[in-house]
Amino acid sequence: MKNTIKTFAVAIALMLLLPAFSARAQVYADSSTDLDKYMVPVTTPTAVPDAQGFLGRWLLLEPISKPNRSNTVFTDSYIREVFGQQYFPGQLGNVLPKDGSKVKVTVEYQPPVNLSAGRPMMPMGGAPQYEKKDVQLKWHAMDSKRFNVKLFRFATNLTEDRYGVIFWAVTVVECDKDMPNVRLAVGSNSASMWWVNGEEAVILSGDRRMVMDDCTSQRLTLKKGRNVIWGAVINGPGMSDFCARFIDEEGNPVRNITLSTK
Repeated sequence: MKNTIKTFAVAIALMLLLPAFSARAQVYADSSTDLDKYMVPVTTPTAVPDAQGFLGRWLLLEPISKPNRSNTVFTDSYIREVFGQQYFPGQLGNVLPKDGSKVKVTVEYQPPVNLSAGRPMMPMGGAPQYEKKDVQLKWHAMDSKRFNVKLFRFATNLTEDRYGVIFWAVTVVECDKDMPNVRLAVGSNSASMWWVNGEEAVILSGDRRMVMDDCTSQRLTLKKGRNVIWGAVINGPGMSDFCARFIDEEGNPVRNITLSTK
């Protein structure tokens, strides 16, 4: 009799706790982050680099789902292969997408990441199989409030896809004259690749944190007029951001340029 009562009591207790466990199990990344702490929509025709020369105006595409359970896979060959795929029309081109325009992208769909433990919880068992899906992603013209562009916060505000993703970014640098022998200096979390006027400039591979001027390009020339800068950042678990600027022969920031997203 005592065992029966004890078993019944345990069952009642579990039933009372079940809603709490269920609610906790369904806690996914929320989208309540105040994005304007980190970046704001573009409202002026042009902008200038900040005091340290960092480029803060970018067209950002909502993140493309690309599941990776670890950042250790981001070798040069892997990210060249991934970034070499055609995700949307005009990729790496000189004609920029319009702010607010949408593109259809085929992604490896992944369910929202469970954050009930306070950190991303990976699926149990072996490597999961991801279904291919076509999704509509939107371009956003943004001005960063910081020297770095907080991609994770950008994603958090817009979508549940923020881990295991690819971010695409593009901006236009306008010059009054040719600027020879400058270098593009970039930092990113995690791996990234960068192009200037359609030519590969910098590649940052491996599992890395964002560090100012982590990698720099070879000397290049920013031509008089319009120069198009593309970047792609890939990350598995963890935060995502980048910073980019041009530096001269002495390592000083290039500031006599203007930025736009057209």
